[in-house]
Amino acid sequence: MIETRNIADLSPELELLEKENGTLRTSLLAEKNKNADLRFQLDQLRRAIFGHKSERFVPENPDQLSLDFDMGEELPVIPQTEEISYTRLKKAKKAAQPNVRLAIPAHLPRVIEIIEPENLPEGSKKIGEEITEVMEITPARIYVRCIVRPKYALPQEKGISIAFLPSLPLPKSNAGASLLAHLIVNKYVNHLPFYRQVQMFKRDGIDLAESTINNWFAKTADLLEPLYERIWKHIRESDHIFADESTIQVLNVDKPGGSVKGYFWLFKSLDPRMVLFYYNKGSRGYHILHEVLPGFQGAVQCDGYGAYNELDNIKGIITIGCWAHARRKFEQALENDPVPARYAMLIIQELYAIERRATESNFTPDQIKELREKESFPILKEFETWLLATAQTVLPKSPIGKAIHYTYGIYRKLIRYTFDGRYRIDNNQAENSVRDLALGRKNYLFCGNHQAAGRTAIIYSLMASCKINEVNPQEWLTDVLNRIQDHNSQKLDELLPHNWKMSRP
Repeated sequence: MIETRNIADLSPELELLEKENGTLRTSLLAEKNKNADLRFQLDQLRRAIFGHKSERFVPENPDQLSLDFDMGEELPVIPQTEEISYTRLKKAKKAAQPNVRLAIPAHLPRVIEIIEPENLPEGSKKIGEEITEVMEITPARIYVRCIVRPKYALPQEKGISIAFLPSLPLPKSNAGASLLAHLIVNKYVNHLPFYRQVQMFKRDGIDLAESTINNWFAKTADLLEPLYERIWKHIRESDHIFADESTIQVLNVDKPGGSVKGYFWLFKSLDPRMVLFYYNKGSRGYHILHEVLPGFQGAVQCDGYGAYNELDNIKGIITIGCWAHARRKFEQALENDPVPARYAMLIIQELYAIERRATESNFTPDQIKELREKESFPILKEFETWLLATAQTVLPKSPIGKAIHYTYGIYRKLIRYTFDGRYRIDNNQAENSVRDLALGRKNYLFCGNHQAAGRTAIIYSLMASCKINEVNPQEWLTDVLNRIQDHNSQKLDELLPHNWKMSRP
């Protein structure tokens, strides 16, 4: 006999089953999130060990930017949107050039070497000559500058006359300006630590103690500090700067063999073209920004680091996001979630294509602003809609979920580059300057103390300012060290790289 039960009697069991089902669904979602995160971490580890990270995204068909990826899955459809596409014009391929050696620069000095033929018969007549040019190099030549100042006894016992000693960068040292410049440029531009340079000098029969060189460096940095202060002043007075930060290990004097983490903050202006490195002993907090930029008014282009959010609370300051950082997030999600990641990267690629057209056409800031309003802003609005819609369909902790939430979280900052034609689409200006610090850090590993780190900030600021102005750092530093002792303190701006370059013949 089949037992019949009332529906009301089954309600408690049904509720229990629904609760269990809900719990299982929640657990399943959590496990999916966890698995996605683990897969992402594994992928990043494989890339770090075996892969080569590229900042360039090339679609499978580089001449077609349609959104049909043939992946067996359709992208979320946003109603009342217009498909974004353009036809890329192929550049005509250049005809293959013959393998011809480039001419040797005319400004290089020529050393003439004449080779006459052997056993030349008498009566031979010269009818011409063949000239072959090859470049040679003489290793750095160290010489002693011997300054001789004759003394003269004046007639009628009126005393002694002797010429004034020329200004020397370090009066009580036997290091000249060119040697000091050579040591500093080699370390902070060519990334050769002082101990390696000591070894190189030793091979040439010159013994220099590393402690002596470190002492020279300290005194030279102190001598150049007024120029560093001038750069700092100009950065504060600029209305558009780029910002970034990086770490440096500093030996802990209170704990032999130990080290502490210090921070270099970098600020870069384009008008005038200057770079400022600021060292802090151990803080990466937003209050450092108030120390570096008191009274600053204008735009700060930066990445998504939270400390920069504090700047938005200061009247007269806006922060501009970096599309290169946002693009990097989607690039990391390509393997895990290719369809939405490809879509996002194609859209970002279109934004960069607009910027490239403006640069190649030498547009003025006003023309760039107009172009962005006409072409970039509609794309940005549509992309924001897609981000919001897609965020509801992906796992928050998955690579694509992290990329979407990162981008949408700073979206109001990302679109601000369209407000002014002088602003840039990314923060690569600052990151390029930080790269030299990163390369140097791999070689010398750490700074000896906080004072040395502060002096390192001075030197990096000046060397990076030379680089951005395409100034030879060896020539600049040699000239400045020879002049700065006697230079009018009210006219120090004349020695800054961008002004120094304009004053050269």
